[in-house]
Amino acid sequence: DTVDRVTAYPFLSDEWIAEARDLRARYEHRLPPPRTPVKLNVVVTGIPHRADGELRGHIDSSDGQTIIEQGHVDDPDATVTVDYDTAKAAFVTQDQQAVMQAFLMGKIFLEGDASKLLALQAGQNPTDPLAVEIYDQMRAFTADG
Repeated sequence: DTVDRVTAYPFLSDEWIAEARDLRARYEHRLPPPRTPVKLNVVVTGIPHRADGELRGHIDSSDGQTIIEQGHVDDPDATVTVDYDTAKAAFVTQDQQAVMQAFLMGKIFLEGDASKLLALQAGQNPTDPLAVEIYDQMRAFTADG
């Protein structure tokens, strides 16, 4: 009697990003194209398992990619700087209340076109059955803590 066990990785570790990329590739053919192409640079601070405590990444939905990849893109529409817990609430647990609270507390810094960030968010429906399935799988390979 074997049980499928998913290896869990710390959020935003190299292994986690690779798993997220693979997950995205498995669902690519079922995902709708983005409503508005967005190039967003992301700086996540206070990452406990990274030597420098920071990840400089990007999301570029112009090619359908809506997960965080490492490295910044040239000429982004916006750059968002956010702490680790808020990023995890936004990308993994889908805790919009925690994200809004972080925004109101000044924990989210945005440079550039705020409408592009809002467009990226508007294109996501966390109650859509496909989105629920994807986020359940993402949570399964995301280590707690």
